[in-house]
Amino acid sequence: MLPTPAAAAQDLPLVLAGPVLRRVQARRIAWWMACTRPVVLRVRLQHPDGRTATHEPTVHTLRVGERLVIALIELALDEDLARDARTGYRFEFADGEGDGEGGWTPHHDPALCYPGHDGPGFVFAPRVRALLHGSCRKPHHAGGGDGLARADAHLEQLLTAPGPEAPPWPSALVLSGDQVYCDDVAGPMLRAIHGLMQRLGLRGERIAGANGSGVRDTADLLAHPATYYHREQLLPRTPRSERLIDLVFEGVKKPVFTTDNAHNHLITLGEVIAMYLLVWSPLPWQGMDLSPPPGLDPACAERYARESEAIAAFREGLPAVRRLLAHLPVAMVFDDHDITDDWNLSREWEDVAYGHAFSRRVIGNALIAYLLQQAWGNRPEAFAREGLLEQVQAALDEPGGAAHDALIERLLRWRDWHYVWPTTPPLMVLDSRTHRWRSEVSPRRPSGLMDWEALTDLQQALRDHPAVLLVASAPIFGVKLIETIQRVFSFFGRPLMVDAENWMSHPGAASAMLNIFRHPRTPQTFVVLSGDVHYSFVYDVELRPRGRRLLQTPGPHIWQVCSSGLRNTFPDGLLARLDHLNRWLFSPRSPLNRFTRRRHMTVTPRKPEGTPPGRRLLNGCGVGLLELDEHGAPQRISQLLADGRTVVFVPREDEARED
Repeated sequence: MLPTPAAAAQDLPLVLAGPVLRRVQARRIAWWMACTRPVVLRVRLQHPDGRTATHEPTVHTLRVGERLVIALIELALDEDLARDARTGYRFEFADGEGDGEGGWTPHHDPALCYPGHDGPGFVFAPRVRALLHGSCRKPHHAGGGDGLARADAHLEQLLTAPGPEAPPWPSALVLSGDQVYCDDVAGPMLRAIHGLMQRLGLRGERIAGANGSGVRDTADLLAHPATYYHREQLLPRTPRSERLIDLVFEGVKKPVFTTDNAHNHLITLGEVIAMYLLVWSPLPWQGMDLSPPPGLDPACAERYARESEAIAAFREGLPAVRRLLAHLPVAMVFDDHDITDDWNLSREWEDVAYGHAFSRRVIGNALIAYLLQQAWGNRPEAFAREGLLEQVQAALDEPGGAAHDALIERLLRWRDWHYVWPTTPPLMVLDSRTHRWRSEVSPRRPSGLMDWEALTDLQQALRDHPAVLLVASAPIFGVKLIETIQRVFSFFGRPLMVDAENWMSHPGAASAMLNIFRHPRTPQTFVVLSGDVHYSFVYDVELRPRGRRLLQTPGPHIWQVCSSGLRNTFPDGLLARLDHLNRWLFSPRSPLNRFTRRRHMTVTPRKPEGTPPGRRLLNGCGVGLLELDEHGAPQRISQLLADGRTVVFVPREDEARED
């Protein structure tokens, strides 16, 4: 265990983070929760017809530290939940020895309640008429607010003052990537992480691969002068580690457009686990000492002060975020920053990153934390087999030991991060990070986002559905000019602020994906939900039949809906120039169209209402709101901005272009 201050255990609430509502089906509910001790609990449901019922759920727990237990709570019901009506819930914790003989204490937290309600609740809405979606939530982003806090305000308005044209209650909140930034951490956040690790008594970890720095474990790391803003110095200066430093610690240093860097990249498993608690709940911040660590040079001290302002603003929205997550089923999937920047970008990237013990551990730790705090609730049954959770507990018992390394090996080969929720239309969430189609031309070329096997499985899953909600972290149909810039810079091996990954960058993957859309037995209605790019846009896409199919039924209708970011933006002046240039360079008459892979399409960009003339890309922190008709097609697409505005994406048929 890490050394613990005498007062560390004082004033820690039983429920430190959560409850987070993860999955709701007709006869099954799942919650995630972080507690400061093992718990025995039961759930009291308040049904819409006024009945109350107390249930004993299955509680899966993993002991992470002396005062931290992560729990996934699964409740199986004997009868279907009421549809499209609010069901309230409340947890009751066993007193005494934890067997219930000493009585039960209700968990009542007014901070989780909306006005007029005495506890949290949810609406089981399997036919999706509305959902919220977003990505890219960077705590120290300066200004702009938090899209999740705006989503909470939206729910409060639906409950307290819905109005005659209010949208339906969202069926889910879809988080499509970069829920956390393991590779880009502010100094004050890192300071809070280390303080929380000590308060919770998280176990220290033996660290491999940093031999030249004298860092052998977590205690050495926390005491090392390079632990704030200079973590690249922990690696020995060898040709092999120099390349690793470029990939891991320079990963988000994009000198073309920005000076952000990854020199506070999280390293240990305890660091990543603690950060999740700090980005989802205000409770771990209570009593936290955020004074600057000793020994900062003037430049780092100035940066720490600047980041402290952004973190203070981030903390203000956390009560709303916690309340939101208790009321909507939350579907999550990783993108790169949940693990590390440009994760699995190319074959060369994989060879370097996985070939070094230090970076392999860093990536593996982020993946373990993702499993515990995101993936587990997406599809609990996938992680309950073959002793995986027992293997996770063994790794948590001895971080840095053989069981820890064995778990990382297993997770790096894991192929079940994707999942489907049985809504109408079904919600299909893609894993576009671990099924890569590696380039056969050059190891430095970006890999395809999904390989042939994964795309074949996707086609089978899509068969005979009339409509589908497809979650792809990166847009399948992106902004052409920006994609072209990506290809040029990745060809020369240069970094760029916009990631070098897009679905059309790999010929095989691009062709296979477009063939899936054209297949006669795949849906006629696709709504693709994406994030990643730090701006929001909507494209209406039609694939026109080719060859012998010209006289057959028309191709599918596709809506590419991108909402990014929840708390991140693109440089506004640069985005304005790229937006205008994109419309000029790729007009219907432009000869440049012939060089794109998206031929035989009709693409109509929607206009964000209220933006300047010529703009089709929306820049601003917020969350997407999608409203569907009875056939699963978009009826209204809007972005709820953190500043309180609502921007609707308006169709502009006169701007349709054929590619």
